[in-house]
Amino acid sequence: MNVIYGLIPGMILLGVVAVLVFFWAAKSGQFDDMEGEANRILMDDDLADVERPPKEARAATAEAESDEKPDAKP
Repeated sequence: MNVIYGLIPGMILLGVVAVLVFFWAAKSGQFDDMEGEANRILMDDDLADVERPPKEARAATAEAESDEKPDAKP
């Protein structure tokens, strides 16, 4: 029975923290766009990945371009 005297204030404190977190999330705009994220998974982003060269090819191209540029140090 003595345990309940600790549990009741603990549960009240936990409830107040949960309500404060909910109001903070609502105020910061976490619930503004409920359908945007759900619809984003349906968007077809595969075409952008197909047209883009692999990471190794991009790195080699960037390295070759940096070798061609002369240093402009005075």
